[in-house]
Amino acid sequence: QVQLVESGGGLVQPGGSLRLSCAASGSILSIEHMGWYRQAPGKQRELVAAITSGGSTNYADSVKGRFTISRDNAKNTVYLQTNSLKPEDTAVYYCNANITALYPVHDLEVWGQGTLVTVSS
Repeated sequence: QVQLVESGGGLVQPGGSLRLSCAASGSILSIEHMGWYRQAPGKQRELVAAITSGGSTNYADSVKGRFTISRDNAKNTVYLQTNSLKPEDTAVYYCNANITALYPVHDLEVWGQGTLVTVSS
């Protein structure tokens, strides 16, 4: 079974930083897209940042210059470095990946369970 496990959320003051991690495990052949989404209370889930296996990235306008997405392909792990956090960044952050799994070979879109980021003084 292929799964994504996130870590790194928590409570932080405005202007602070957090580093989120998401590790994929299971019978994995390859991972193309990996990304971070977030969902604030009463709002729709939105894309925060994404990265391809080749390292191409894209960001939501609201986080450009503050957040950085990166990945370690050898560890099947994606990171989100969040800096200069604002109260409006408060949300549950979800990891997402497009994975080619084994036994048999097939493509999956997998979501993590989410990690809560709260920005408050």
